Amino acid sequence: MTPFKTEAASLYEPGSARDACGVGFVCRLNNTPSHDVVEQGLQVLLNLSHRGAAACDEYTGDGAGIMLQMPDQFLRMACRQEGIELPGPGWYGAGLVFLPHGSRQGKICMQKLEAAARKEGQKVLGWRKVPVVSDVLGPLSRHVEPEIRQVFISRDKTIGSRGHFERILYLIRRTAEKAAAGTGRPGQGVFHIPSLSCRTLVYKGMFVARQLRDYFPDLLDSAMESAMAMVHQRYSTNTLPSWSLAHPFRFVAHNGEINSLRGNINWIRSRQAHFSSGYFGSRLEELLPVIESGLSDSACLDSLVELLYHTGRSLPHCIMMLIPEPWQQHETMSEQKRAFYEYHACLMEPWDGPAAAVFSDGRVAGAVLDRNGLRPCRYTITCDGLVVMASESGALAVEPGQVKQKGRVEPGRMFLVDLEAGRIVDDQEIKAELCTARPYRRWLNDNLVTLDTLAQTSGPGKPETDEVTGLAPLQRLLLFGYTLEDLQVILLPMAADGKEAVGSMETISRRQYFPQNPGLSMIISNSSLPR
Repeated sequence: MTPFKTEAASLYEPGSARDACGVGFVCRLNNTPSHDVVEQGLQVLLNLSHRGAAACDEYTGDGAGIMLQMPDQFLRMACRQEGIELPGPGWYGAGLVFLPHGSRQGKICMQKLEAAARKEGQKVLGWRKVPVVSDVLGPLSRHVEPEIRQVFISRDKTIGSRGHFERILYLIRRTAEKAAAGTGRPGQGVFHIPSLSCRTLVYKGMFVARQLRDYFPDLLDSAMESAMAMVHQRYSTNTLPSWSLAHPFRFVAHNGEINSLRGNINWIRSRQAHFSSGYFGSRLEELLPVIESGLSDSACLDSLVELLYHTGRSLPHCIMMLIPEPWQQHETMSEQKRAFYEYHACLMEPWDGPAAAVFSDGRVAGAVLDRNGLRPCRYTITCDGLVVMASESGALAVEPGQVKQKGRVEPGRMFLVDLEAGRIVDDQEIKAELCTARPYRRWLNDNLVTLDTLAQTSGPGKPETDEVTGLAPLQRLLLFGYTLEDLQVILLPMAADGKEAVGSMETISRRQYFPQNPGLSMIISNSSLPR
């Protein structure tokens, strides 16, 4: 008898399998709000609970949450009980607010937010204390539980559109957060505004999946209606769990890791001094830094999506900039799409890593997969117009006879539901529309400077070049980002053998290498590097 083999029979290694965040959304193509969609979203979250993480007490989760379209009927009813009269839909913004416990600290934060609203010419209509059931929390989560309120801000009649109002609410939130930074102490909770919008509302916290609906009785009310529900169960990988870092964020819920995070953050910080926007003008400075310290990779991604969105781009446009498909060596890609990616590569480095992201602004809901397809993302569309997108199949039970279409998002591709138009927009259609909206190829031809053009001599119609003069060799190396390791481990083998270096974590002594290459040896010898 052949013994049972425990080894992997292919490149797939079962012992290396890892769970990751559970993420997905449910929506109705006809964009008709209902409580059923909220319930279905909560059920998807519950079915994905195995993808989240919990502390050793099994009751403190890494985080779970839900994003809904603005539940106008429910909020109108709840506010009336508090003596708050809301204007018509679209004429007010609502937000979930985490406050430090203690009347003094919480009151300071509320005053900062109200002052920020007055500064923008808007009026805070009132505050609602959100009913919660703290007994469902684990001891670790309860220790840092914030006081949770909802704030309501009216839209001034001079604000001509919802998009303009969204930008005003963005300014209010950032101003309040910066003004109240540092308010609160350990064990009091923190000041944080998970969402402030006239289109969407977020409920989230430091839960396991099953606790979300039990903690927020609002979600069980039949008047809580939406045509879209985006959910997430967190498995934190690069930051500790916290109430503020639970997903969904204001636009994005993310499954995966962004491996290029440190470089991406450094590039953004280095470019902030050159930011400009016709929408914000000189007020753009008040939004900086775009990425605050202490955020997770997902929160950093959402912060940047938020800025790009409010400076005039559509949500799919923002996502294409940050999570592009592979385009450099794509021989069959259209010239318009290649020009789009090449142009935006000059503005923004890709946020690379194994990632699946779902996103929504209340008007569209979509998902995108990283260029390597290292995270699963599957969808089901029913005959009656229900769309279920999740990080695995079977996230919501659907009768086989009701399934109209099902599939998976392919690497680098986007799946988009246009709720206002009531249809699913194909990946090719989305990108063709965005890639032909501007003359990206002409802009590149007129403005892109390459090494080939720099090598040409200056003259009429040719770029001017500036020589780096008066700098010591070491200063020149540092100016262009070279390190001692680059010289020793990468450049020397390339110069000596004419091929890329192969290295490891082993430390290499300078004396082993530099006698082999007098040129590099001279550069280092003439510098003031420590020996």
